[in-house]
Amino acid sequence: MPGLRAGHRHRSVDAATLPGGKGVNVARALKALGQPVIATGFAGGSAGSRIVEALTEESVLNDFVRIDDESRTNTAVLDPTSGQSTEINERGPVVSEAEYQQFLEKLRYLGRGAKLCVLAGSLPLGVPVDAYATMIADMKRMGVETIVDTEGEPLMHAAKAVPDAVTPNLVEAEGLVGYEFTEDEDAANAVGEIVQMGPLEAVVTMAEGCVAKLLNDGEPLLVKATVPTQDVRSAIGSGDAFLAGYVASRYAGGEALECIRQAVACGAESTRHFGAGILDPAGVHELAAVVSVRALSVSAAV
Repeated sequence: MPGLRAGHRHRSVDAATLPGGKGVNVARALKALGQPVIATGFAGGSAGSRIVEALTEESVLNDFVRIDDESRTNTAVLDPTSGQSTEINERGPVVSEAEYQQFLEKLRYLGRGAKLCVLAGSLPLGVPVDAYATMIADMKRMGVETIVDTEGEPLMHAAKAVPDAVTPNLVEAEGLVGYEFTEDEDAANAVGEIVQMGPLEAVVTMAEGCVAKLLNDGEPLLVKATVPTQDVRSAIGSGDAFLAGYVASRYAGGEALECIRQAVACGAESTRHFGAGILDPAGVHELAAVVSVRALSVSAAV
């Protein structure tokens, strides 16, 4: 919608409706990257049915818990003249205790055949704030790696449960460590602080790439990865594409720096498309070759 202004009537020039949410976006991107994936979560009402049907049409395997309340519909308005996006997110459904317990059972069932589990997105109303911590503990008992992408209190609880990695953006990382980043080294300091909270690895994403504290052959490694500036069509869901690239490379046995390089390339490539979690593997390969990864001094980390 070009020239979006509050209080005015507009006509859109393009529109698309697709199943979304962080976990779904990551699953879509993993499918595009050729990796096996199953999307799960809560789906309710007619909107929930459309989510399941649309994912099935996209050939994304899924196994959702059906709930009584209606799944929410979120709206993102992109202004192609400025590159800015405006998001309007509905309140979302309320999940009952029985539905939540049913989901935990389903996750344990799906975890039997999994190597890695991505826990992503905000928690629905009615779900305990420490739900991700519970899921991490369940997956760890089954030998399944966990990567978390959420914010606020759920992220704080998840971090303390010692997941394999957390991937907050700048704002989410600021909330986790409790201070605003004003200096270049603040993000580097933050990933060190986040790892001290529990996660084995921490990746803070930003528009130009990421800062990460990783384990490379068991040794800590602090790096910053960047990609040349892109012509951005839409940045919506770029963080989810980043996460999918990181997960895909990790699942395939990639080394730490390879995983980060792939993640940054996926995040950047996704901005060429309208729609979250949409990737062109050929474009990812092209961008991965120009991603710059440099080690940061240990003095910049806590």
